[in-house]
Amino acid sequence: MKNIPTQSSIDAGAVRAPAGYRAPAAVRRGIARLALAGGLACMVFGALPVQAAPADTMIKAVKFDDVKEVKKQLSQGMDPNMTDDQGMPLLVLAAREKSDQVGQALVDNPKTNVEIVDKAGENAMMLAALNGDMDFVKLLIAKGAEVNKKGWAPLHYAAANGNDAIVTLLLKYSAYVDAGSPNGTTPLMMAARGGHVSTAKLLLDAGADINVKNQIGLNALDFAKQYKEPDAVKGLTARMEQMQKQQAGSAPAAQ
Repeated sequence: MKNIPTQSSIDAGAVRAPAGYRAPAAVRRGIARLALAGGLACMVFGALPVQAAPADTMIKAVKFDDVKEVKKQLSQGMDPNMTDDQGMPLLVLAAREKSDQVGQALVDNPKTNVEIVDKAGENAMMLAALNGDMDFVKLLIAKGAEVNKKGWAPLHYAAANGNDAIVTLLLKYSAYVDAGSPNGTTPLMMAARGGHVSTAKLLLDAGADINVKNQIGLNALDFAKQYKEPDAVKGLTARMEQMQKQQAGSAPAAQ
């Protein structure tokens, strides 16, 4: 809420008196009364409860999945693409907080940009995938949100937390299994990093390349070793050995 200057504070320095000038006593007494009145006014108005700005009310409603308040604010012209003070758009905030009802209300608004990102480049589908929020991911897909976001993608985020159901859903909608982040990290590497063996198996069965390396030369097995995930190391090592045997068996015999 902005500080509103009182008229007395404005008048106090508005006019500079000539050097040596002294106001008559009556004028001085009048100024004193005005100053006192202004001080009392400040005390009275300062005691009044501060009303939340519409934007603050909207952000709170999104966090707490208060769909009634969100619909009210939208009907009064609130921008569905506004951001909070951290630069997070309402739809991304709803995904982060698992506010599914609010998410529905936002995507139903024709002005909402379902691909809008926060300052970190994360969109609503990415955070919903990270949270394992199946309903939110389905909602976004139904509204035409891009499954194969360039760079870090929803599949990376689902794999990072081992959300197998979300991984399966994204693959069903043609998510690129070997999607590369800006530094070449794949969803399989993220699954290995977190020790999510079942997720790694899902990705491998869908065709993920176990031998792909990122920009610093690490593959999924290297990630599992580096982050000390013994089950992932065991599973990925077994898969690599299996692939090597299959390749050896399919190689043409030497003449």
